Amino acid sequence: MSLSFALDFSKAFDTVRHSTMLHKMDQLDIADNVYEWFVDYFSGHLHSTTYDGAESTLNPINASVIQGSAVGPAVTASDIKATCDINIVVKFADDTYIVIPASCSDTRSAEIDGVERWTQTNNLQLNRTKSLLLLLLLSSSHKPL
Repeated sequence: MSLSFALDFSKAFDTVRHSTMLHKMDQLDIADNVYEWFVDYFSGHLHSTTYDGAESTLNPINASVIQGSAVGPAVTASDIKATCDINIVVKFADDTYIVIPASCSDTRSAEIDGVERWTQTNNLQLNRTKSLLLLLLLSSSHKPL
């Protein structure tokens, strides 16, 4: 038996700070020119709103990633780690799962607390309403492939 938390982060693509992503990229083993391309990609974007004929002033965009760009998911959760060595964090696009074997089921609260701390550091919010706890059972009639 294993437990698996399927985590959902509210507005993950809208709230992630560019500076946070660039800091994470700086820690990766990528060529300088590739890193500089990302710095350029996240720089110089402005936003204003027009409503009822009035336009706001231009303001810099310091957070958010274009959904579908693959940049955000790849970098955003790249440093989330399990608090217990035997537990596993699985990431795919913007989906994140924590798999906890039955032998470590007592670590589930610590894992969620660790995720909460990580979200605060990364300007994200764990959406507990959409996050799920799954119980995975291996049938005794399971036959290896």
